Amino acid sequence: MKRLLSVFLLTALLLTGCNTADVATNSEATASSGAVAPPATGNPPATTLPPVTTVPPVTTVPPATTVPPVTAVPPATTKPPVTTKPPATTVPPVTTNPPATKPLADPVQVYLSSMTLKQKVGQLFAVAPEQLLSKYSAVTKVTDALKDGLTKYPVGGIILFSENVISPDQLSVLNRELKAASGIPLFLGVDEEGGRVARLANNSAFDLPKYESAASVGASGNPEDARLMGKTIGAYLKDYGFNLDFAPVADVNTNPNNPVIGNRAFSSDPVIAAKMAAAFSEGMEEAGIISTFKHFPGHGDTAEDSHSGLAVNHKDRQTLESCEWLPFLKAGSNDMVMVGHIALPEVTGGMTPATLSYEMVTEILKKDLGFSGLVITDSMQMGAITDSYNSGEAAVAALKAGCDIILMPNDLPSAFNAVVDAVNNGILSVQWLDSTVTRILKFKQTHGILTF
Repeated sequence: MKRLLSVFLLTALLLTGCNTADVATNSEATASSGAVAPPATGNPPATTLPPVTTVPPVTTVPPATTVPPVTAVPPATTKPPVTTKPPATTVPPVTTNPPATKPLADPVQVYLSSMTLKQKVGQLFAVAPEQLLSKYSAVTKVTDALKDGLTKYPVGGIILFSENVISPDQLSVLNRELKAASGIPLFLGVDEEGGRVARLANNSAFDLPKYESAASVGASGNPEDARLMGKTIGAYLKDYGFNLDFAPVADVNTNPNNPVIGNRAFSSDPVIAAKMAAAFSEGMEEAGIISTFKHFPGHGDTAEDSHSGLAVNHKDRQTLESCEWLPFLKAGSNDMVMVGHIALPEVTGGMTPATLSYEMVTEILKKDLGFSGLVITDSMQMGAITDSYNSGEAAVAALKAGCDIILMPNDLPSAFNAVVDAVNNGILSVQWLDSTVTRILKFKQTHGILTF
């Protein structure tokens, strides 16, 4: 405003200067004429001051308000590109950790995939150590010949008998060396029922608890007695390196003329026999030993001994379900069931041993009775088998019937090679073989025999 005022005054002075000159001129003229000079009317031009109001151009200061360009800082706000960090949000690949879940792959399946055909077939056999030698000789220690036999026939299990047991120290070393000699962890089993069948307790070199018989324990009718019996036997078997016992005898001793079972059974009462067998198995499990319920479908009411010939039970299915089969209903997924060489003509309509019968093993034991553990045959060296079948056909027939493990074929090389050929020829499918071996390996894993 001061600037505008200065301009205004300057303009006024300039205009006034011009008017003063005019006044001087007029005064002289007046003086010369002697007339009185009229008022200086020449001042009206001073009223031309309005032009001064053209100062508005100064008000063109608005350009200074064109600061908006400064507000053109928006370019700086073009940082969105920085917010285009979506690429960083492509972290999903990290969440695509499915590869990291690979450790969750079933170790048994991984293990299975590394096995050869011979190793898989080997898991289907449990044998006496002597069967691994080209020339029979009672095995009391692991020799190079025995190691070679295990390499040639990589069986899944070994059963020891009295001739293999000399002393506590010798037995411990034998079992330890057997485990070390096998590429795939072994079932190491023995018949230790308590009573007349006890390979360790009945050996004078061992100071172990002895039982008169299963029947004497079962006489109390108290399952706790049987549980303690199983736990006691299981504890000393564990100490000597075993992981499997072919006990309890789950037969019901209903035939007093039976030549093979008798007091090996807990009772002639099926309910008591079932409770006692189940309790014995519980005690064994507490000690870390696998139980084997034997001899399905029941050897207690046969007049024959399957060791020397085919045993026959003439009962019908309804009777068997209410008696002989009750104890086998107690066998669980962590147990084994041993199938005996017993024919049931009133059930199957024929004289085929249960060991080789699909109806008895798969349809009845596994499906109808719901048994989901492992099924093992009784010794295939018994007369009930060798009288009518060669080792190869008996082994294949037992596997087709639904048995998981062949115990002691009469001729191991023949039986082993017959199973290999059956797989190669499609008589036994590769899918079946893998499925069966997987179940055996998982069973071993469950019991801490196979670890990863």
